[in-house]
This record gives sequence, structure tokens and C-alpha cells, in this order.
Amino acid sequence: MSSTLERRAVEVGGTLVGEGPAVVIGGRVDLRAYRGEADAYEVLGERATLVEPYSAADLPAIAERADAVVVGSSWTRDIPLVRSAAGLGLPVVVERRPAASLEEWLELADYCAREGDGRVLLCEGGRLDLGLMRAARAVSGRPVLADVSRDAALAAAAVAAGADGLVVSSAGQAAPAAKLGTYAGARTAGPSLGPSKSGTLEFVGPGSLAEARQELSPATALRAAEEAVTVVGALVRPEAPGTLPECREAIDRVDAALATLLERRAALAGIVQRIKPVGGFAGRDLARERALVARMALRAPSLGEARLAPIMNAVIEAGLHLAEERSAE
Repeated sequence: MSSTLERRAVEVGGTLVGEGPAVVIGGRVDLRAYRGEADAYEVLGERATLVEPYSAADLPAIAERADAVVVGSSWTRDIPLVRSAAGLGLPVVVERRPAASLEEWLELADYCAREGDGRVLLCEGGRLDLGLMRAARAVSGRPVLADVSRDAALAAAAVAAGADGLVVSSAGQAAPAAKLGTYAGARTAGPSLGPSKSGTLEFVGPGSLAEARQELSPATALRAAEEAVTVVGALVRPEAPGTLPECREAIDRVDAALATLLERRAALAGIVQRIKPVGGFAGRDLARERALVARMALRAPSLGEARLAPIMNAVIEAGLHLAEERSAE
């Protein structure tokens, strides 16, 4: 099994994967869907991002027009084709074969690295095993992708589990809704962070996540993936931007996460106002608010209670004003 403490980022189509923020890689093309009956050059057009070949006959077109080649989960044991694909001089995305162990997956990745130029990424697809994906990232040091083409509702969970990037198929090759599924152990009984019909992340209740899975168009699925790397990535991925534009982009991601959480907080505060015997400004519990600020200061010690208090006062008052406006409608 490969083992290293050093992270190895790989550039795919001008995007660095494995270092800094999580990314979305759209436009995956699976030439196996055409079963050798279409010209690879025509299918790929001028340029494609990730391309999986059907046979060795597709490799010249992939070498010329793809940013990376995919060693697909269904043919990882076709060693001659794996060797030829790895030797194209492109980054190689190695999918895990269904039921393959972590050791088998990483051994194949190491083989592709030896046969190619060392630029290898791992990819978990199908019924996502997010625990195994997380372990692969930790043990291998290689970037790990999650293909959420079949279930964009899992985009947020994949980023939270450590995915360096999310893969979404091109519009013509998105998986049909009937094949959408959940990963082992997925829980949808309570509120979950999932995509709305527009693709933005929101907290949804039981059943809503399943409905979102069935209704997302390829374009909306891509939007959901972008939202996941922005909002969830801001909460879970460490970043060390080195330039002013990179710093501003990182701050924008944090602000997006803040906005999502503030919207959620406002919704919960509205429920509280309907339940409390005395609601509105007259029902404020100042002792509870002070305790809240004290707990938050433990998570944000650099800000401290003195700086957090006016921030939370503004948040609470905004929620109360919103609740009053809605009760008057």
C-alpha cells in the first residue's frame, strides 16, 4: 500500500486539485457509452476535461483533446488498456472497482503512476463509500475525487468527507434519475444539507433530499456541486492563499457559508417565536444570549466575547425583525 505524509496536488485543465479549495470538474465524457460506434474526435469536440476510453482506438483522440484520462471502474482489470491509458502523458484518474478493497485501489493507482508520469488522482463513484474515500486520501497522499453525477445530493457530504474535487458528467451523459442512490449508512430522516431545485444548498427535511435527487437536471447538478465546494468547503478545508485574489476568493467562500447558516438560523428563530409564550423583542432572554456569546468565544477566541456580542446582537435582532414581518403578513 502506498503511504506518504506529503500531499501531491495534480493540475487538471488548469485547475489544481488536492491543494487549497475543493473544486468541481464538469464535463466528464464516457466513450464506453458509445460502445465503439462513434468517432472519439467528434464526441470530444475541441476539448474535454475527463475522458474514459472504450478501447485503445480511443486513446489517440484522448491524448490530443482531453485534460485527463479516466481508468474506469468497469475495466480496471484490463491491464493492457490500463497501461496504455496511463502512458498517454496525461493525468490519470483511477476509479475504484466495485467491491475493490482500499489496498487494491491504491495498488492500481501506484501502477498507473509508474506507467505514466506520476500524476494520478483517485476517484470514488457509483454508490459512494465516503469512509473508504477519506481513508484513501489519508493513506495515499493523492488527490481524491467523488463522482456525484448519479447523485448530486451527496455533493455536500462528499466535500465534508474530504473530497478534493467533485466530478459531474457532461449534460448528455448524466445518470437517469431511476439509478440515483445513497451511500451506505446515509441518513435522511432529519434535516440535511442538500440542493434545492435551483442547485443552491439549503437545509431540507425528510423526503426533500430524495425529491431533490430525482429532479436535478445536469445543469442544476453542476450548480449543486459548485455550491457544495463553496459552502461546505469553507467550513472543512484548510486554506493558505498566497495572493490577494486567492484571499478574496477564500473570504467569498466563507461569506457564502455564513449566509447559508444565517438563513438557517433565521428560520429556526422564527419557529422559536411561534412557540414562545411571549415572543418578539419583549421575549428576549438576555442571560441565554450572553451564554451563547461565551460559548461562541470558545470557538472564536481571537474575536472574544467583546467583539462577538455586537455581531450576535445584530443577528438576533435581524431574526426578530424578520419574524415580526412574517407574522404580520
